[in-house]
Amino acid sequence: MPVTTQLLVGGRIYSSFAPDATSMAVTDGTVVWVGDDRAARALHPDAEIVDLDGAFVTPAFVDTHVHVTALGLNIVGLDLVGVGSLRECLDRLQSFARTHDDAVIWGHGWDDSNWPEGAGPTTAQLDEAAPSRPVYLSRIDVHSAVCSTALRQLVPDVNGTAGYSPDGPLTFEAHHAARTVARSLLTERQRAVARAAALDAIAARGIVAVHECGGPDIAGLDDFRELLSTSNAVEVRGYWGQAVSDVEEARKLLQDTGAHALGGDLFIDGSIGSHTAWLREPYADAPGTTGKSYLTVDEIAAHLRACTIAGIQAGFHVIGDAAVRAAVDALALVAGELGGPAVAAAGHRLEHAEMMSTEDAARLATWGVIASVQPAFDALWGGTNGLYAQRLGRDRAITLNPFSAAASAGVSLALSSDAPVTPVEPWAMVRAAVQHRTPGSGISPRAAFSAATRGAWRAGGVRDGLAGTLNPGAPASYAVWDAGELVVSAPQDSVQRWSTDPRSRVPALPRLDEDAPTPVLLRSVHRGSIVHER
Repeated sequence: MPVTTQLLVGGRIYSSFAPDATSMAVTDGTVVWVGDDRAARALHPDAEIVDLDGAFVTPAFVDTHVHVTALGLNIVGLDLVGVGSLRECLDRLQSFARTHDDAVIWGHGWDDSNWPEGAGPTTAQLDEAAPSRPVYLSRIDVHSAVCSTALRQLVPDVNGTAGYSPDGPLTFEAHHAARTVARSLLTERQRAVARAAALDAIAARGIVAVHECGGPDIAGLDDFRELLSTSNAVEVRGYWGQAVSDVEEARKLLQDTGAHALGGDLFIDGSIGSHTAWLREPYADAPGTTGKSYLTVDEIAAHLRACTIAGIQAGFHVIGDAAVRAAVDALALVAGELGGPAVAAAGHRLEHAEMMSTEDAARLATWGVIASVQPAFDALWGGTNGLYAQRLGRDRAITLNPFSAAASAGVSLALSSDAPVTPVEPWAMVRAAVQHRTPGSGISPRAAFSAATRGAWRAGGVRDGLAGTLNPGAPASYAVWDAGELVVSAPQDSVQRWSTDPRSRVPALPRLDEDAPTPVLLRSVHRGSIVHER
């Protein structure tokens, strides 16, 4: 097959190899040259020319924590994200029920933390809005859900299950049981339509690869297998969140599920919004609880030990400080047995790690643990008056999502959305990592962008030093943007670790101020093949 070269000219190329580059050559899916137009045309006289007309070319984004089908169900179904009151939530449910005859009404995204009524929906209110219909409405964090009577009646022994509430949201095991039943009422066609809608939306945001975080209590094995077998230009790496106790069990589970790794949403705890994150001190607005632990330190260590020996990447969902510490203690046990280098070689990761202390970060860095974090959580719930402050009190709230401290300690960061918990908006995600609500916790634009590209590939086990860059030898996975002014900047409250002088050879990025326009995607390409074109 003849070698083909495509030459992109007349643009602005984001490459540390040549920060002032205006041209990039791609041969058979690989970046082979980056530089200026004149040299490009001389070196590649027979190449197919693509005139960028001033567009900005960057490495394409990777989202390291998504739930594809759940995102799609929100796109094509009952979307409650951004609903401003209980009344609006119930009105939206009632309207949806009138126009849809699905076996289950599946809705997601309500967040009562700032509703004027001061409370979320109840089972009785769902029954009134959608009489006799099975209704499942998950809270925005997906760690609790309010369910109609018709759905509750389908859940075996739900009233004797941990997390049961007679009229309020279900949490813990009761929620998992209800979600499993609600999920079983979705048809294969509904799942397929939802997946297609989600992957199309993901591709339209300049994202060429995602990490699906599945598990028995999330979307189920059928959905996970269907997703991994779906033909789509967006690459999917599958994480299965189910604990194992020995090497053979780990290998068999990987084979049976088709997963690439055994981690993602393997729950050590829940979420702050649903009072299920595992804390070392009680919640400020619920003094009688410190949340929930799903796994003991010994169980976490058993999973890590089995995966490390088998050469499988492992990971856990951790949000509360007690959950993070449990993961750290388990890692210490396994590192003491197998050696730190063996643990680091596996590239294990923690999802969220919102209450990671400086001490924990330093220890995680020694074992090469990667943190897959969600900057939009801070944008939504951070600060001195947000949800975190309501749940934890101001002093604890401002310590959450310590991106700068973690990076300074040597923890490798990867950015993600946890969609549908937060929208798939990669530039907004990068902006949120920079414009952190707590002064001193943000990272530089360059570090944030790297965590959403190069760091995200590393989180998925690709450690060649090239993936996520536009340097010669890298896979041609890039996005072309209609972007305005490009600048070299850092957050005012961060320590400057590199010069902003143009002579420093630091590539520029779009402005990431709150009022700056968001770049518009024109085209995205993955390993030389078009993923999306506007």
